[in-house]
Amino acid sequence: MSNTNNTSESQDSQQSSRRTRKPRQSQESRQSQESRKSRPMEVLREARAQLAELTGMNAESVSSFEQTEEGWALEVEVLELERVPDTMSLMASYQVELDSEGQLTGYRRVRRYERGRSDARGSGGR
Repeated sequence: MSNTNNTSESQDSQQSSRRTRKPRQSQESRQSQESRKSRPMEVLREARAQLAELTGMNAESVSSFEQTEEGWALEVEVLELERVPDTMSLMASYQVELDSEGQLTGYRRVRRYERGRSDARGSGGR
């Protein structure tokens, strides 16, 4: 009788594993679709983390982000020197390049400015 129970239990477990495989596959395909959708955000987060690790400065914002043939290009705003009042703090824009996998391949500072100053480039107002 124990053999009968074991046989029916193994058949039940095989059937339940077959049932769980199908939803798992569709769940995996949903996850891969979601990861493709969130890929730019992952790239942004990773770029900020890599730049902070290399420079020792935290990114405050990303002012430009685009996909290129080689990977990704970003312009990241960083607090370089904190001053009081905060509007006098020294900020910098860094141009950051990443490969198609999101790994940082290079960066350079393109400008420095005081936080309280408006951008003179391309103002076009007057």
